[in-house]
Amino acid sequence: MSSTLADMATIAERRRMARLVHRFGFGPRPGEFEKLIAGGFDVAANRYLTSPASDAFADNQPPPKVSDQGQRPAANSSGIVAYATEKRAQISSLTMWWLDRMVLSEHSLRERMTWFWHGHWATSLSKVDDALPMYLQNQTLRKFALENFADMSRSMVNDGALIFWLDGQTNTIKAPNENLSRELMELFTLGVNRYTENDVKETAKALTGYRVVKSSGKVTFLPAQHFTGSINFLGMNGSFDAASLSDALVKRDDCAQFITERLWYRFVSSMNPVSDSTIKTKFQDRKISTLIQTLGSHPALDDVNNSMVKSPVDWFVSVCRALSITPSQFSNTAVIRNNLNLLGQLPFYPPNVGGWPADQAWLSTSAAQYRITFATALIKEGNLTPISSVPQRDRLNTLLDWLGITEWTPRTRLALRGVLSDPARLTLLAICSPEYIVSA
Repeated sequence: MSSTLADMATIAERRRMARLVHRFGFGPRPGEFEKLIAGGFDVAANRYLTSPASDAFADNQPPPKVSDQGQRPAANSSGIVAYATEKRAQISSLTMWWLDRMVLSEHSLRERMTWFWHGHWATSLSKVDDALPMYLQNQTLRKFALENFADMSRSMVNDGALIFWLDGQTNTIKAPNENLSRELMELFTLGVNRYTENDVKETAKALTGYRVVKSSGKVTFLPAQHFTGSINFLGMNGSFDAASLSDALVKRDDCAQFITERLWYRFVSSMNPVSDSTIKTKFQDRKISTLIQTLGSHPALDDVNNSMVKSPVDWFVSVCRALSITPSQFSNTAVIRNNLNLLGQLPFYPPNVGGWPADQAWLSTSAAQYRITFATALIKEGNLTPISSVPQRDRLNTLLDWLGITEWTPRTRLALRGVLSDPARLTLLAICSPEYIVSA
């Protein structure tokens, strides 16, 4: 494809479309990208930035095989081996279940947003260590993924997995634990430097009295363990519980600014901060879908400088969609879990409460080698018909549409030309190319 001055409008259109399908979805399926280009951006945006009431795959997908395992047997007891084996099976089932949803859902936006919120309300199996509460949290994130943020926040401060992850179940009147109150303000609702240490101490009192059954995620409220006196924070005072505290924080203008900044950072640009003050006004009613629609059609997506690197899960899911791979049907699902872990991003295992890094953090020499090894395994089980069925002379342009790429640089084009006769090698180089790894 030429990039002469006469073709620049087409290049710009392809770039905008590529950013739409890779950032607000998980990349195109075979034959999808060229149809989107033919239909125009407005039609594509209407499809990608709204979530329909039904989804042919997601609505009929069986739930993962997770259940309450109860208390862990004592070490070296007769039941510990069976318990540990079942735990691994449940975690694997949960992981493959969600990856299947990302790959196979007819409409990607709700899964894309569920994935975003998983990184925002980052909670990890590394500490929770039970699949059922993580599944329940995942369902909560999905339910509110595009709804009202106030409803989401109110549900999340009462989520068993999050409370356990941040030691909320150890929060007592006599010894308030401040982990949840601090992260609720800094990472979940307001942002850095928008509260004081005294605000942390005071709001921790509002979060006392909540207890969690770790294996099930069930949360109970013990009034006798709850601080009922007046607390003072951020210029407010009164008696609060978890829900009313959440409502008070979400109503603040700082919350609208912070969530706007977070979504901009993950969907539009991690390098250039949001400068359009009108975007925040779209979130005044805390409706997440309205803000997403605003970002997905914002002129900043046209800026060539606002490129973003795909995270390992983004890359993996987009490859599976292109190669028609169902993760749970892979010949050895451990290959998927192990390689995502090597790449640094396994669902349900964020590294800390701040979630995963973004953009340039995923570009390293070791990651490049792991990606090539992983890509090789995926290609062996993928459907290469979209590229193997076309003449060699057409394969470079076919690759662009198959994978949803804007254009090839001269350097990549030269490398691809050398393997046009080998569909597997050609696909390998394409899905590991800078043009595919980076949402240019």
